[in-house]
Amino acid sequence: MNTNATELAASFDLEKLTPAFYADPYPTYRALREHEPVKRLPNGSYFLTRYDDLVSAYKSTKLFSSDKRKEFAPKYGDSLLYEHHTTSLVFNDPPAHTRVRRLIMGALSPRAIAEMEPYLIALVDRLLDALAAKGNVELIADFASAIPVEVIGNLLDVPHEEREPLRDWSLAILGALEPVIGPDAFARGNNAVKDFLAYLEILVERRRAEPGNPERDVLTRLIQGEDNGERLTSKELLHNCIFLLNAGHETTTNLIGNGLVALSGHPAQKQRLIENPDLIKTAVEEILRFESSNQLGNRMTTEPVELGGVALPAGTPITLCIGAANRDPAQFADPEGLDIGRTPNRHLAFATGPHQCAGMALARLEGAIAISRFLARFPGYALNGAPVRGGRVRFRGFLSVPCEVR
Repeated sequence: MNTNATELAASFDLEKLTPAFYADPYPTYRALREHEPVKRLPNGSYFLTRYDDLVSAYKSTKLFSSDKRKEFAPKYGDSLLYEHHTTSLVFNDPPAHTRVRRLIMGALSPRAIAEMEPYLIALVDRLLDALAAKGNVELIADFASAIPVEVIGNLLDVPHEEREPLRDWSLAILGALEPVIGPDAFARGNNAVKDFLAYLEILVERRRAEPGNPERDVLTRLIQGEDNGERLTSKELLHNCIFLLNAGHETTTNLIGNGLVALSGHPAQKQRLIENPDLIKTAVEEILRFESSNQLGNRMTTEPVELGGVALPAGTPITLCIGAANRDPAQFADPEGLDIGRTPNRHLAFATGPHQCAGMALARLEGAIAISRFLARFPGYALNGAPVRGGRVRFRGFLSVPCEVR
């Protein structure tokens, strides 16, 4: 086994991944953590797999920059994808990051999120009624992906009849963030940004004419800015609306889908949650740790720095492997096991430090309501076909999960 692990670590190349890796990356992550935790890849970038190293990088925005202009220029050229990903909140440093984040957080206050709960419960129950009527269902399309599209659609107050393209746009734009993309994925991503921007320009014009309640309507809040006169430019506004829809959609879909599949594969833990529904909050945290929706983050060193005994020059691109850090035995007991009561559970699924996910309270609420109510309604649910993974390394989830709920 040890020779295998050494070979796995030695041969790992993020730009040449195998079907076996896409199916189950965790043996590779374990090998890297044990043998080459600060791994130099053939392209000159570094791949980090230890929990403590990721925390160091997350917490020091001065040494580890999130600004992607230099890194994305060769990949995207002068394209709309480049414009989008270099304007979006997540790929910026303070002070730009701080300003945009503060505006978004203002509309995602604890009170605003608490007020969403009755609506969320009604939405989930409606979807569960539709599942019960079908019997044989597709867990992602019929359930997991339908929840965040509605929630984010409501946050931006997108009319229901205009929400259909949102998921496809989101998948195309996020798909272009994979480590290597072909011309088709590049074209799909660019077209999605173009169509999304064209739609949002219309939506923003409508909202300027008829503002919503800035306490609940994120778009109105972003348009109006803060009382101190702080406003987003029109480019920042449009691209951060796209970011909100993408960030709040794909990862939450994955949380719900990954959770129901993981519980199905761990019948004792599933039964434990059915018998102890009050464990749902720790169960959601454990699903986020065990099968992180977002597996990779990126930074660029701004000056020479040493990590895990390895000297990194300034300007070194770094990949932070959240999926590996969340199974680091130095931080988690029995890290490869699923324990729905695990506490403490300081996973990095939402990152940490200044870039910690702005929407994490909302994602937790969506996951808890969706999974707990699904289990209460269909305790005997069973997968009745092989789940199909999305074929992506950055965002880990399923494209389809055939399931029987009778």
